[in-house]
Amino acid sequence: MSKIFTGKVVLITGGSRGLGAATARAFADEGADIAITYVESEGKALSVVADLQSRGVKARAIKADQGAPETADALMAEVVKHFGRLDVLVNNAAVAWQGKTLDDPSIDNDAMDRQWKINVAGVVANIRAAVKHLPEGGRIVSVGSGLGTRAGFPGTADYAATKAAVIGYSKGAARDLGARNITVNVVQAGLMATDMAAASKDGLPPSLMDVHAIRRMATVEEVAAGILFLAGPTASYITGSVLDVNGGYLA
Repeated sequence: MSKIFTGKVVLITGGSRGLGAATARAFADEGADIAITYVESEGKALSVVADLQSRGVKARAIKADQGAPETADALMAEVVKHFGRLDVLVNNAAVAWQGKTLDDPSIDNDAMDRQWKINVAGVVANIRAAVKHLPEGGRIVSVGSGLGTRAGFPGTADYAATKAAVIGYSKGAARDLGARNITVNVVQAGLMATDMAAASKDGLPPSLMDVHAIRRMATVEEVAAGILFLAGPTASYITGSVLDVNGGYLA
């Protein structure tokens, strides 16, 4: 059987664990060579690389802080230098710091500002840098959240706004890059059993499952499948779009 991403190079930010690692494995199983980024978890990143290589593809882990947008050009250049090309950018790296309302005197505004830098400025910088290398028909997929369009409970203002900003930027980028047949889309991921969800669990209401049509968390593989679809050849006429993979959150 043919593998639809054979000969393609995919960069996945935040690929050392959770959704990023699952997405890397899914692309590798379809023949893609993979670059992943990490900030601190070098051991986990190298373990993912070894797993990808065992699947018969080339793989590399690159230390890169998405909260330092000025490093995006160097990141893309390193990917192209190592693999010879870049075909797909998956903006997966993000943080979710939520739970405190805006009028809570203990809210950490410095952390909220850092969240904006990682979730928005870093994604924007990655896209700007990647388009210098993406070929005709390249793909950009950014991971969003259902909170980006439906802030269903208190304490999410900054996080929800960062994800809404990614949608707006992606729609504008889709218009700018359409002449090159480069598609730009967002996958709004549902609540997953990942380290990020565990870190923000104190800010999640106990009744959260009640507002989901499918009353369970998503698996990382289910969300990864949506990313692969938008990056694949059958999605060539889908751009500037948002794909919800969130179990019908507030449907």
